[in-house]
Amino acid sequence: MPDLPHLLAFIAAGWLLNLTPGLDVLYVVTNSLRSGVRAGIVAGLGITAGCFVHIFAAAIGVGTLMATSAAAFTVLKYIGAAYLLYLGVRMVLSRPAPPPDLGRAAAAGGEQRSLKAIFLGGFWTNVLNPKVALFFLAFVPQFIAPGADDKALYFVLLGVLFNLNAIPVNVGWAVAADWMARRGAVQKGMHWLDRAAGVLFIGFGLKLAFTDAPAVRVGH
Repeated sequence: MPDLPHLLAFIAAGWLLNLTPGLDVLYVVTNSLRSGVRAGIVAGLGITAGCFVHIFAAAIGVGTLMATSAAAFTVLKYIGAAYLLYLGVRMVLSRPAPPPDLGRAAAAGGEQRSLKAIFLGGFWTNVLNPKVALFFLAFVPQFIAPGADDKALYFVLLGVLFNLNAIPVNVGWAVAADWMARRGAVQKGMHWLDRAAGVLFIGFGLKLAFTDAPAVRVGH
């Protein structure tokens, strides 16, 4: 493991990266705006679960395969892009939801299913995005000493630490979005916010679809 100064630098860098608005933040904020802070937190946990898949896959070599095989990267890239496009189109075409309080009360019986769908949405959004795997392959090894005996173990430990540190950030985004949703002006424009978020998801999907496999150096 890195020494204390490098470990603190790793944690700080992770927080800064998680605070940067992107696909994950958009997913958390959108669900929190629509369905409340609980849904936003569940969305963040789904994203975290998806990141764990990439962490362990990278540690056993799957991530390295995607970084070095254009075919493997392309297959996952198009699957991920299609999924993002599906989410975006569904949001753009969604019907206006009932007022938050009435909607949540009316949906109380189906809340568990809704939260499950939100969790799985965040999970698959990450699992099907090869750029997440390449991010971990590029970022985490910088904090592993070249002479470390078990680099795979250190990779997993640092990846888990990065993921756990992301949870309070995602909770913060969910709480902030839920606070905004309680303001009258935001409630009135909720449907248009859904459409705007859907357009952004479509943009992320198209961007991923036209992304070339980058040359990522693995190992030391």
